[in-house]
Amino acid sequence: MSDVPGIIQIHDDVLADIAGFAAMEQYGVVGMASPSLRNGVAQLLSRDKLRRGVVIDHGEDGVHVDLYVVLEHGTNLTEVARILAEKVRYALECNANIKTSAVQVHVQDVKVRS
Repeated sequence: MSDVPGIIQIHDDVLADIAGFAAMEQYGVVGMASPSLRNGVAQLLSRDKLRRGVVIDHGEDGVHVDLYVVLEHGTNLTEVARILAEKVRYALECNANIKTSAVQVHVQDVKVRS
């Protein structure tokens, strides 16, 4: 079997979806939030708009991902954010074969899970 020449391009929205779904599977994550705060309050995004809580930037070393999340009150925020960054990096590298240079987690709010 021979390789077929060509290029595979994956749109940033697909990468954002992969990152968003991986984030929502993480214990302690209540939801994704909009990168911009309105009146100092984080806007919790619905499941069909998860990609709005993810910003993808391309650099020489790979993709830089910013995640804007709402975490569950009472969890260790630092530990949840660290594991979340690792999980998103793994999801992008395994599912899309994308090298990530950094994954930054921005905790926009803390809420009690209902």
